[in-house]
Amino acid sequence: MKRIIKYTLCCLLSVIAFSACERLDNYPGGEVSSTIAIADIRSMYKGDAVTLTRDNMFGASQLVGTVISDFSDGNLPPGFLIVQNYRRFKLRGIAINLGTDAAKYSAGDSVHIHIEGASLDRIDGMLQLNGVSSTADIQVISSNNVISGVRVPNSELLANPTHYESTLVSIVKGGFNPIPAPTETYAGRKYVNDGFGDVILHTESGASFANTTVPVNANFTGIVYTKDIEGKLEPEHRLRKIDDVKILSSEIMRAPIVITGFLNDAIGTDANYEYMQFMATEDIDFSVTPYSVVTTNNAGTSEPKGLPTKGWATGGKRTYKFDLTSGFAAKGTFFYVGGTTKKINGSKSTAIPEANWIVAYGYNSKDGFGFGEATTNLLANSGNAFGISVFKGTEVTVESTPIDVIFIRYGGEIFKEGNPPIGYKITNTDFYDIIDPISLQQQPVYRMGTNTLYFEYPTATNFTLLGGEYNVTLGRWTKARSQTNLELPDESTLDMIQGEKAVGRTKLVE
Repeated sequence: MKRIIKYTLCCLLSVIAFSACERLDNYPGGEVSSTIAIADIRSMYKGDAVTLTRDNMFGASQLVGTVISDFSDGNLPPGFLIVQNYRRFKLRGIAINLGTDAAKYSAGDSVHIHIEGASLDRIDGMLQLNGVSSTADIQVISSNNVISGVRVPNSELLANPTHYESTLVSIVKGGFNPIPAPTETYAGRKYVNDGFGDVILHTESGASFANTTVPVNANFTGIVYTKDIEGKLEPEHRLRKIDDVKILSSEIMRAPIVITGFLNDAIGTDANYEYMQFMATEDIDFSVTPYSVVTTNNAGTSEPKGLPTKGWATGGKRTYKFDLTSGFAAKGTFFYVGGTTKKINGSKSTAIPEANWIVAYGYNSKDGFGFGEATTNLLANSGNAFGISVFKGTEVTVESTPIDVIFIRYGGEIFKEGNPPIGYKITNTDFYDIIDPISLQQQPVYRMGTNTLYFEYPTATNFTLLGGEYNVTLGRWTKARSQTNLELPDESTLDMIQGEKAVGRTKLVE
């Protein structure tokens, strides 16, 4: 009986399997797409030329894309139609070798391109399609489509040039490095820095804008090409026309002081042990040129509650001001503002009186300079946002704009849209922009528009180094600040947070 049941089950399973296969073979589902993403085409290149077929293109025979090349101003390599598309959650582009016919198409044209039988190869550093006919293989579907450059930091362009090759990219808040002479023009190969790295901006001597004077700070939108430099692909950014440049500033604005670190959660009590580290980017005699430092702590228990209607001047337990009116800080050196104890990390730790303490003040028992009530926590240990700002002069009002500012996290009642908006004012830094560099809309406070970047709360009892490179000649961060949390046991020395041992510290460059 058992053998009969077993045999019956085997037969039944065989019939089901056969039926399933038959249904799969005869499944009347959707047809295979005739179009392929440029990302998939690019992934087919493994170092040798590839002939494109329906088999290796998953049944496809064409690509759909938008033309981004524009030869009218004479700055793009001739002969290559450049198209891009966004498919499979990736924006990718490709160069198509058409010779003189490439100039027949205009930026913004939506095209269907038959690519079956074309050859995919990297020649002179450029991945390209050859064997496409402009008359037989390309159909313009529509024209004057809006195309915008995607914002990409230079560090990403340098790390992954093939991801952005033949796409329209915007280098945002770019400045020339080294700083250009007043009469410097676009012609030639020049480095543009956006705070994340230096990328070549190439302008042909015959381009219509080659002799135009370069700006101090701008957005540069152009096509990324790649060059084979000793076996390594390097990105090269090319403007199509002068309208691809959006000037942001015509003068250099240097920050005399930048924020470079802080201790917000000392070992043991925080009362009178918190402090902040700064760097002077020029010689400063505070008795001649005073400054102020303001902190904000937006913990839920901090008074006054609600929105900071007076911004950095709110006072109470929300904001606290120190006036810097004596002492001296030499260019490129660190100085400190904080409690009177002058300990590196809490009551049992090493005293560091040799540090340049411009202000050592008993904030736990004394009110601030002009506003702010005595507090045991200038800088919160967790939860809602806290911030540090530096102002020129000692008068700080709701209208005052800092010369540098940082924020840790974003929680609490700190921002509300309006005219004017309510919140803590920012300035142009490596993280923030008073005017959105893309839309050019005003965004003067933290959390408004694109001003949403922040640092994280550090691990308890760690000193936070905010390390980057500030170029005093350019008046900008050429390497944006990043966060390094340092463990500071009791025996730690000053060298751990400002000397050669301070890995990740800010550096001043010329």
